[in-house]
Amino acid sequence: MPEAAVLSKSKVGIIGAGAMGTLFGYHLAVLCDVTMLDANPDVIAAVERKGLAIDDQPARRVAVARRPQELYGSQILFLFVKAVDTLHALRPFAGELDPVTPIVSLQNGIGNEDAIRTALGGAVPVILGVTTESAVTVSPGRSRTSGRGNTVVGSASPASSRMVADLLNRSGLQAAVAYDIRPHLWGKLVANCAINALSAILNCDAGKILKDPSAARLAELLAEEAAAVAAAMKINLPFVNPWQYVADVIAVGADAPSSMAFDLASGHPSEIDHINGAVVAFGHRAGVPTPYNDAMVRLVKARAALR
Repeated sequence: MPEAAVLSKSKVGIIGAGAMGTLFGYHLAVLCDVTMLDANPDVIAAVERKGLAIDDQPARRVAVARRPQELYGSQILFLFVKAVDTLHALRPFAGELDPVTPIVSLQNGIGNEDAIRTALGGAVPVILGVTTESAVTVSPGRSRTSGRGNTVVGSASPASSRMVADLLNRSGLQAAVAYDIRPHLWGKLVANCAINALSAILNCDAGKILKDPSAARLAELLAEEAAAVAAAMKINLPFVNPWQYVADVIAVGADAPSSMAFDLASGHPSEIDHINGAVVAFGHRAGVPTPYNDAMVRLVKARAALR
């Protein structure tokens, strides 16, 4: 059977029906049998009634799962839960998935691969990636996007990465394969550590960081620390100027609050340990001081504890 025919019939499971899960699920539904799983039963009920939609496009119908068992037959499993929820979300899948089913993580932060392997075993095929696709939730199953982005994936299995990238490209997204995904993961980390916690603490959209000199300078220092840690680890970032890269990322999602702002407002555990906390941890190992990122970790945790 031709590869395109096989891919068009792929059973794709998506864990996490938030803004990004909705965006990717909407596109993948053109080619695949998509099933969405979310911890919030109201979200799943809404998706079951109305399907998935982005911007002003007509909704697309997908299947929904109310139990993890309904995704055991997935041929590809995408993770769109917060990094802090990865282990909990995947534990029910231990020993239940086909051993060749790739787990695709486009999540924020560093440490998701370790959590996936802890939950499912060291031999599970993991595809890590980063995306500049940006979306915010309008209502359950409906997202508003901020222009067209790009997704880069990579893994120890180039064939699996190419298959996922091809699937995303044919679904209407833009995707490419990286031989070494680490520079891209750290590039995204540089942006996230400069934007997410600061936006959350200031309770502002990302774009306002650029408009205030003090906020912009702090974001620049956070980015420079993360870039210094990457350099000490001999990771070649996919840009020369960390602050210019961060400013470009902010410009794309200027009107959107960070996901960490939502976490602090809703009482959900934040990803601070996987973002700024990861910079601090790797900086300690590499002997690179990270006082600004350490301060952001403490501020976010203090705000969460005192709310």
